[in-house]
Amino acid sequence: MSGLQRVALILTIIGAVNWGLIGLFEYDLVAHIFNGGNQLGGLSRIIYTIVGISGLVCISMLFRTEGVFADEPERDTRTDL
Repeated sequence: MSGLQRVALILTIIGAVNWGLIGLFEYDLVAHIFNGGNQLGGLSRIIYTIVGISGLVCISMLFRTEGVFADEPERDTRTDL
């Protein structure tokens, strides 16, 4: 997994947690942190855009033929050692 993909995955997870908070508690953490609760503020919009782009980057991970952590060495999963 490249560095860009790792950052994109982290940002996508943050976005998912934020949407979970919005859905469960009607609380927008990103807007609260960056604009005191105003979703339409400039900095919040930039964060939302970056998280959205990160989600698009993560789509590429769905179509990889190797595992998500392809740069890690292969593990021996045999039980007859």
